[in-house]
Amino acid sequence: MTDAIPRSRAGRLLAASGRSEVPPFMVMDVMAAAARIEASGGHVIHMEVGQPAAPAPRTAIAAAHAALDQARIDYTSALGIPSLRARIARHYRDAYGCEVDAERIVVTTGSSGGFILAFLSMFEPGDRVAVTVPGYPPYRHILTALGCEPVLIETTSETRHALTGEALLAAHRKTPLKGVLVGSPANPTGTMMSREALTGLMRAADDAGIRFISDEIYHGLDYAFPAVTAAELSPDALVINSFSKYFCMTGWRVGWMVVPEVLVRPIERLQQNLSISVPTLSQFAAEAAFDGREEMEAIKHGYEENRRILIEGLPRAGLTKFLPADGAFYLYSDVSDFTADSFEFAKAMLEKAGVAATPGVDFDPIHGRAFIRFSYARSADDMREAVARIARWLG
Repeated sequence: MTDAIPRSRAGRLLAASGRSEVPPFMVMDVMAAAARIEASGGHVIHMEVGQPAAPAPRTAIAAAHAALDQARIDYTSALGIPSLRARIARHYRDAYGCEVDAERIVVTTGSSGGFILAFLSMFEPGDRVAVTVPGYPPYRHILTALGCEPVLIETTSETRHALTGEALLAAHRKTPLKGVLVGSPANPTGTMMSREALTGLMRAADDAGIRFISDEIYHGLDYAFPAVTAAELSPDALVINSFSKYFCMTGWRVGWMVVPEVLVRPIERLQQNLSISVPTLSQFAAEAAFDGREEMEAIKHGYEENRRILIEGLPRAGLTKFLPADGAFYLYSDVSDFTADSFEFAKAMLEKAGVAATPGVDFDPIHGRAFIRFSYARSADDMREAVARIARWLG
C-alpha cells in the first residue's frame, strides 16, 4: 500500500487556476445574505436579482409535462431542436419584420452559455473587447476567464448611458479592439438604444473592423419605445437572447443566438464538445412558450406598474436620482447623498429595512459605489412595501 500524498503537496496540486480568479457575481452573495435572514424568521423583499416572480407560461409547462409523459428525453442536435430553431426564426419575422434563416439560430444554455460560445468563437486569448460600465458583470468576468481583456468604456447621462460610435472609436484608437458587446435594454440601467443610435454604433464598429455582439435578453420588456434587434441591421452581428426574462424561464436555462453564417459550424463544434446539447426538456418548453404571449404581456404590464410605483415612490423616500428606466425591470439609483459605499448601503438596507438590492460596484468598478440597482420584477405590493420600508429607514 502506497503512502498517502502529503497534505502540503496535495494543496499545491489542487491550487485554483489563475483564470478562475474572477470577482464574484455580487448579486448572488446578496441573495445568500437575504436567505440567511429569512432562515432566521425575517421577511425580506427581494429586489436584488433579475428574476421574474411569475412562472413560465402555462403553454411551456404543459409542453414539458407532455414530453415527460413520453418518457424519452434524449440528446438533441448541438445546434438545437430544428422546430425550435425554426420557431425562433419565425419570432424575428413576427416581432421585428426581419428575415433570419433558421440555420443561423443556435440554441444555448441560457444567455450565459451564449456568451461563452460567442467569445470562444470570435476572439483569441489576449483580444481586447469593449464593454460599457455600468454593465452586466459576467461580461467582464467571462472574458477574463477566457483570457481576453475587457475594455471598460464609461457611459454618461449625455448619451442616456448608451455607448456611442465616437466613444468606441476613441477607445479603439488608443489600443485596437477586436470586439464590442452592448445590451439594450441594458442591465443595470434599464436604458435603451434607439434605432438611430444602434445603427450609428454598428456602422462605426463595422468600419473599424470591430466585431459586434448584441445582448437582447430584455427584448420584449420595452416601455419607452420598441426595441430594435441588431439582426435586422447587419448579418455580421452576433445576437444573444434568452427565454429567462420576458418568458419568465430563468431556471430552465435555455436561450439562443443569431450568428453570422461563417460562425455556425465553429459554434456547433464548440457546443458539441462543451455540452453536447442544451437540456431537451427545456427546449420543448421554450418552443411552446411562444404560444404564451398573451400571458407574458399581462406580466409585462405588471412590470410597468411596478416601474411607476418606484419612479413615483422612491423620490418621496429620499432617493431622487436614477437613470431612465426605458426597459428591462431595473432602476439604477444614485445613493451618493447617503453614502460613499454602495456595498455598505445595500448591507444596511437589507439588515435594517429588510429590502435586498444590489450594490452598484457589482456593475461598475469605477463609479458604482454611488449606485444601487433595484429589480422590480416582483409584485406591486412588494414594491409599495419596499418604498415604505426605505422611507422609514432613511427618514
